[in-house]
Amino acid sequence: MLKPLANRVIIQKKEQEQTTKSGIVLTDTAKEKTNEGEIVAVGPGRLLDNGERVKPEVSVGDHVVYQQYAGTEIKQGDEKYLVLSEEEVLAVIE
Repeated sequence: MLKPLANRVIIQKKEQEQTTKSGIVLTDTAKEKTNEGEIVAVGPGRLLDNGERVKPEVSVGDHVVYQQYAGTEIKQGDEKYLVLSEEEVLAVIE
């Protein structure tokens, strides 16, 4: 598994629907890029100039919304993950 550094998080992207409610199958070009996912790993936090760490506001298991074109996509095995900084996470879905 990947271990994020500093204030970075690793997100497993939410799968997009393959068909519409009426049963129409969508092609890859017709699908909108999803910006929701679940956090699977969190770094220790941002390091301040005085040596203290700022605790992350998100935790493993949180379902979040992140910026549309944020982060770097990583493939590990059959799974695709997104590595991004905590600042690119916009909200936690409750």
